[in-house]
Amino acid sequence: MPEYLAPGVYVEETSFRAKSIEGVGTSTTAFAGPTRKGPVSGGEEAPERPEMLTSFGDFERLYGGLADLVLGGQPVTNYLAHAVLAYFNEGGSRLYVARVLVPSAEADDGGATVARIAVGDGADDESIAFVARFAGAAGNGVVSVIEVLSPAAARTMATAPPGTLLRTGEDDDIEHHLKVGDGWLPADDPDGDPADADTLAGATPRIVSLAVVTRDGDGNELSWSDLGFDARHPRWVGHVLAAAPSRRSDHLQNPFAIAIGADVDALGLRGELFDGAAANAQGQQQRNWVLAGGSDGTVPSASDYTHALWELAGLDDVAIVAAPGSSDYGDDDNARGIMGALITHAHLRRSYRIAVLDTPPEQTPGQVRALRGQVDSTYAAMYYPWVVVPNPNARPGREDIPREIALPPSGYVAGIYARNDIQRGVHKAPANEVVRSALRFEVDVNFAQQELLNPLGVNCLRLLAGRGYRVWGARLISSDPEWKYVSDRRYFNYLEASIDRGTQWAVFEPNGERLWANVRQTISDFLYNEWRSGALLGTTTEEAFFVRCDRSTMTQNDLDNGRLICLIGVAIIKPAEFVIFRIGQKTADQRA
Repeated sequence: MPEYLAPGVYVEETSFRAKSIEGVGTSTTAFAGPTRKGPVSGGEEAPERPEMLTSFGDFERLYGGLADLVLGGQPVTNYLAHAVLAYFNEGGSRLYVARVLVPSAEADDGGATVARIAVGDGADDESIAFVARFAGAAGNGVVSVIEVLSPAAARTMATAPPGTLLRTGEDDDIEHHLKVGDGWLPADDPDGDPADADTLAGATPRIVSLAVVTRDGDGNELSWSDLGFDARHPRWVGHVLAAAPSRRSDHLQNPFAIAIGADVDALGLRGELFDGAAANAQGQQQRNWVLAGGSDGTVPSASDYTHALWELAGLDDVAIVAAPGSSDYGDDDNARGIMGALITHAHLRRSYRIAVLDTPPEQTPGQVRALRGQVDSTYAAMYYPWVVVPNPNARPGREDIPREIALPPSGYVAGIYARNDIQRGVHKAPANEVVRSALRFEVDVNFAQQELLNPLGVNCLRLLAGRGYRVWGARLISSDPEWKYVSDRRYFNYLEASIDRGTQWAVFEPNGERLWANVRQTISDFLYNEWRSGALLGTTTEEAFFVRCDRSTMTQNDLDNGRLICLIGVAIIKPAEFVIFRIGQKTADQRA
């Protein structure tokens, strides 16, 4: 309470209204799986946090393109990349990606490895190497270094930054100088006498800089110019292409780094980079360094996915999780283990998310029924069959690349969840929605087959004559009759997360009538808005919800132990899964 110690007028701010609760987002999604490149989430040595993406272009820059992976020596469809493309095409807007791979502890253990190329053969303090930032075959690229010579007048030399390398003379009478302070020292004799710009101006001076062009294994190029050879230069190549740059964007987007030993000077670096170099079209020295040894490793196991999912657990805004294509990696036990890891992740306390599960490819309804019998969860939904789409990797004249490709449904379904939330709201079941990108489905599920699968909680994707390719199911894989529908789980996740995060102000407040009334009003106002938007059932607010927080919900023992207990009941709207019209005959004179 304020202190009033001296006579006067005191003006104070106060509030006459209850706190408000803002509904949390429900469409932010997270995918886990192997990619062509990018930071590894959940790595044992240096785990990196998953990155948020808002377009497929973001994914390509950070995690690579749609090219196939090579896992265990065999080409494997890059399911996660295709799922990301599907997610954004279907209406998704915010996505985290947790890259999964098997790290390499030894040279021949089959784990993912980092591409590199040694420049020269110096000892540790004299070594130079180009290294890919991330493990994977996409690191098997090319780094092109180009020596750029720019004529320098006396004024240019006077304003050149420290560490600038200068070349004077022609043919057999070439010398190099380094800018140190206001003078130029001989590059090969640091203890020599410095020269000023006016002295060097008459010896055909040229500033020597470095340009670097990188091209990764997917053909993506980046370039840098005006780089320096000396560590004192503000754009020293060792800083610009550092293994641990100061900006995270550089770490994520620059595919390669250069490692330079502590004893390598400017002339030594230049000499090694251009050893055996040829002249390019402009008459400048150029050398291409080809990196090799990068590999995607072996098929990730359930434990590898679990490590990546741990990193996703720390993201508060994720509401949907999936591991696209994991049902086709490894054997059935591995696929089942990854499915279990997803379900376990969705059940984490206060995670407020749902797992979208794929069935394996090329499954019959009977096989899917058997798989469903192995899992049960009120926080997961399963979809069948896979989606057939045009193959983005197909090219004219390349008959070895199939024109169509079957992809797991989870990427499409997660995008449809997001689209449904934006257009209708999370309370509406994400079903009877068009799969925009589908050419067809891998299995043409008929009505009788869905009658077998739907009661088990397997949501089918079906072609409906005259209505296109649609998601035709909205159930959880749950045996609990109270939790039957996807919309039930997702809407309760939304309510619980919104109330949880919107009432944190109440912690450590005096636990009395005033606080209880404030909590009741805050939650009632939030639920009233939900009722007005059509998310709750009932013609009145009394039918739609109730909020109780008073002596009837708390004992004296609760109060003594610092507990505030609030009971909330909501009448959520169930989807009209079975629309029944009863038609009978009547006589002409029969009244209704």
